[in-house]
Amino acid sequence: MKNLSVAIHSIRQYRLTALAAALSAVLAANAQNIVSTDAYVWRGDSVIQGEYTATSPDGLSIISTYSARPGYRFPVYKEWHVKNDISAYPRLDTPNNLHRAIYNMGLDEMVNAVEPDTTLRTGREWAGVWTRDVSYSILLSMAYMQPEASKISLMKKVTPAGTIVQDTGSGGAWPVSSDREIWTLAAFELYKVTGDRSWLEYIYPIVKRSLADDILTVIGESGLVKGETSFIDWREQSYPRWMQTADIYQSESLGTSVVHSQAWRTLAEMAQILGDKDVADRAKTRADAIAKAVNDYLWMPERGYYAMYRYGRDFLITNPRAETLGESLAILYNVADADRAREITENNPTTPFGTAIFYPQIADIPPYHNNSLWPWVGAYWALANAKAGNEAGTLEAIGSVFRPAALFATNKENFVLDDGDIATELNSSNMLWCLAGNIAITHRILFGIHYSLDRLEFRPFVPEALAASRSLTGFPYRNAVLDINISGYGSEIKSFKLNGKEHAPYVPASMKGPVKVDIVMADNKPAPMKVNHVPNKKAPLTPQTWIEDGMLRWNPIEYIASYTVLRDGVPVASTRTTSCDINDKPGEYQVVGISDDGTQSFASEPRSNQRVIVTEMPGESLSMMSSEISYAPSQKIEGYSGRGFVETDRNTGAIEVPVSVDREGDYAISLVYANGNGPVNTENKCAIRTVSVDGQREGIVVMPQRGVANWNDWGQSNAVKVHLTPGVHVVRIDYRPENRNMNGTTNHALVDQVRLTLLGE
Repeated sequence: MKNLSVAIHSIRQYRLTALAAALSAVLAANAQNIVSTDAYVWRGDSVIQGEYTATSPDGLSIISTYSARPGYRFPVYKEWHVKNDISAYPRLDTPNNLHRAIYNMGLDEMVNAVEPDTTLRTGREWAGVWTRDVSYSILLSMAYMQPEASKISLMKKVTPAGTIVQDTGSGGAWPVSSDREIWTLAAFELYKVTGDRSWLEYIYPIVKRSLADDILTVIGESGLVKGETSFIDWREQSYPRWMQTADIYQSESLGTSVVHSQAWRTLAEMAQILGDKDVADRAKTRADAIAKAVNDYLWMPERGYYAMYRYGRDFLITNPRAETLGESLAILYNVADADRAREITENNPTTPFGTAIFYPQIADIPPYHNNSLWPWVGAYWALANAKAGNEAGTLEAIGSVFRPAALFATNKENFVLDDGDIATELNSSNMLWCLAGNIAITHRILFGIHYSLDRLEFRPFVPEALAASRSLTGFPYRNAVLDINISGYGSEIKSFKLNGKEHAPYVPASMKGPVKVDIVMADNKPAPMKVNHVPNKKAPLTPQTWIEDGMLRWNPIEYIASYTVLRDGVPVASTRTTSCDINDKPGEYQVVGISDDGTQSFASEPRSNQRVIVTEMPGESLSMMSSEISYAPSQKIEGYSGRGFVETDRNTGAIEVPVSVDREGDYAISLVYANGNGPVNTENKCAIRTVSVDGQREGIVVMPQRGVANWNDWGQSNAVKVHLTPGVHVVRIDYRPENRNMNGTTNHALVDQVRLTLLGE
């Protein structure tokens, strides 16, 4: 029987392959290329990648001959057929069967994503609602495609204290992960879709409270936002290995900063509607300040795009990688002006399979965020290119979403950038944000649908290669149902008719019942813009450094043309050797490897020969007594200095530590701590405390989780910078309401030392 099953399966696969090949040959005979790269071509109703073809014969099915890596642990599909009733959703009619099939597959899988409790499931393999996943999905298309499920899902992501949930993440979630404000944008998008004032009144205090905590906790010295790059929450995938989770908190990222800027701008808009002018004015000022910091600190004029993040310890430096979601958000939320938006679309590196999550790749890390393409990010990139008027960039971005949807016959989450396959570290079919991006390409780009407070605006961007007559029937908008027809191509509308009469390109929110929209494009050609085509590239490995006998030394890295030595974040030497004399030159040192083509490695872990004052904790103990301990030690606590440590939780009161300095200067205050309340990569028990000096609040220290019951692993918190005069100063470490973490119950750590590092000596 087994042999018979294998034979039947082989015959069936042969027939599918033959059918797909025959269909592809027939359909492609007279078809023009829509998108063509060095990796694949979208021609007519087929996507062709080497020997593989995916074709739709009828707009209701996809047949693929793709063969993924054998033995991959996640399901691989070779065909899709409509399984659910999708008649209640906007119907797309277009002459391209493949486009219609990919759109219908988005609808079909969207139905699968609505759980019995009317929440939005993250993916076939991933149950539950996650803040960033559902929020980005709502922003793309779920706000109007699934308004009730979107509302219920967002309500699930509010803490008992009435703030936005930051899902589990590196070192214990917030504030190491700090992109929860994407919820704010999604919640307001839902308001624009529905016009439901009660929803606005519900979300307004949640947003205010969350931003109030964030402004005290995650705004860096530069004005940028601290914490992980938005959605890239697997630390080894995007940060050098030496970076601890406290270092990630200290870093300042592009994507998360743009999200926070827009969240403040959204709060200003909410406050304006609700008549809270003081909040509106303050929120707009905050939004402008973060946007300015993005442009001041992260814009790289020599590259024509923003840097991914700033990182380090006492002196932050720039990671010059391009990061596609952050670049896209900067364009869409006007952090980048029109000139910079165009520059970004022309300069962000684009590989044959599309734009990477970031570029270049990390050589010794497997694909997931690293060395990968995620279709929903590709959809954001398509939206950004359309807004910037980059026709070629828009087409290739659409292709980067449609290629994998066709070849894998589902909305998979991510793909290897080297070969376009799905063999990444984790993957899933029926991914919510990917199907949401699939739908958004049709609605928001080709039909140009955009929601504002009192109208539905139309700003289509139709590349000439996609010129056609299309219709979208049964599109709901508040109390109206729209039938939309569009013809032609270009970025300008020649004629816009509402129920047969010429009208400005929008539908008022007051309209009711059936509404007919007819759009004729001007068949104009936007000004030609380029795409930065590059091969997929991997950066050199990260040097490992140490200080020995007054010399900074490091291991040699293969294929390196030179090394740049940094002191306090500033280049001070370029050499081909593996050492540098730093005797009598106090500072924080790092080394960056530079390849022959100028590609930089990550900077090495900072090494310091600066003056450090170490102060033991008063009232040290050798045992833990707190009721907040999640994981008790499996052995005697060891590794501390002095006579023990001080335990801190929400109820232990402030710790006051006298420190003595003998010279005036800028100092970095950090704590040596242990937190065994959870693993490094998940859960939500990051310990957070406020630091004051001589009664003046100076900042926040975070003590992220370092491993389950791992109380003998002593790490260093982030640093808080202060200016001190000679004499004795009192450092106070206390728990305040804004230090409430995502767990709400366990906010606990052990503190061994206070360290003061003299800076800029």
